[in-house]
Amino acid sequence: MQVSKKIVVLGHFGVGKTSLIRRFVEDSFSDNYKVSIGVHITKKVVEISVGHEISLILWDLEGTDDLKTIRDAYLLGTHGVVFVFDVTRPSTFQGLNTDLEIVKSKMPSLPLLVVGNKADLVVKKDLEEVLSKNAIATDFLTSAKTGDAVNDMFLKLAKLLD
Repeated sequence: MQVSKKIVVLGHFGVGKTSLIRRFVEDSFSDNYKVSIGVHITKKVVEISVGHEISLILWDLEGTDDLKTIRDAYLLGTHGVVFVFDVTRPSTFQGLNTDLEIVKSKMPSLPLLVVGNKADLVVKKDLEEVLSKNAIATDFLTSAKTGDAVNDMFLKLAKLLD
């Protein structure tokens, strides 16, 4: 029997939520930026262990600078959350702890991964310094462009939901 799990992917405008999902589902990347309006839903079946699969229903929510404005209807039935920020844009992570508190208040007790995307665009040492300086703890540093850590991130969340 295959189980379905709803994953909500959140973050500010332009952090790469859609690109991360596209990389995971289609193993592709496009430099053409298209704004997500409302929600875009995609599905991918992943194998957790031999013969054991989970269908991930990925909800790509439009980017917003104020997470309080997210429609609660989009969050109903959510099993796990991916919160994405752009490691090259401080405006997407300077208020990260506040953003995460809002997410946790709307969806308490759900598995939550914090993901810094676009890691391919910065020098690793500089990135570590910025994260440390801003007291940011991430679960993954990804690159939708190169695919680095994208599959690992979604598979980890799938295993947490199993």
